[in-house]
Amino acid sequence: MKKWMFQILFVILFLLSACTIAKTQTLVGFYRDAKIEKVDKVIIQDGSTGYSKTITKQEQIGELLNLIKDIEFIPQDNQEKRVGWRYGIALFDGEKEFIFTLSEIDNTYYDSNPDIYPIVENYYKQLDIVEK
Repeated sequence: MKKWMFQILFVILFLLSACTIAKTQTLVGFYRDAKIEKVDKVIIQDGSTGYSKTITKQEQIGELLNLIKDIEFIPQDNQEKRVGWRYGIALFDGEKEFIFTLSEIDNTYYDSNPDIYPIVENYYKQLDIVEK
C-alpha cells in the first residue's frame, strides 16, 4: 500500500514539474525559438483601448527590437490565469508569427528585467502611425 501511494505521489510531482519548464531568457531567445529570423512586420496593440499600430519600415522595426531585444523574461512563481493585458506584440517573418503580451509568452507569465512596459508604452506613443 505504501509503495502504491509513493508511486502516485511521484507521478503527481513529475507532472507538476513538467508544467513548469519555463526558463529565464531574452526576447530574442523566444522569437528565435519560434523560428523568426528576420522581422518584417510588427503589430503593437494597446490592451486598454484595443487600438493597434502596424510597423513595416525596417528602420522602425530595428529601433523597437534594439530597445527590447536584451530584456530578460523571468518566469513568475504564480502561474494562475489572469485577465487583461497592457500591450500585445506580434512579430512577423513572412507568414510566421510570434505573438506575446508584456507579461505572458506561450501561456507562461513572466516578469521582465528591465521592465518592458515603459519602453513599449513610450515607443508606441511616439510612433507616427495612425491607430486602427
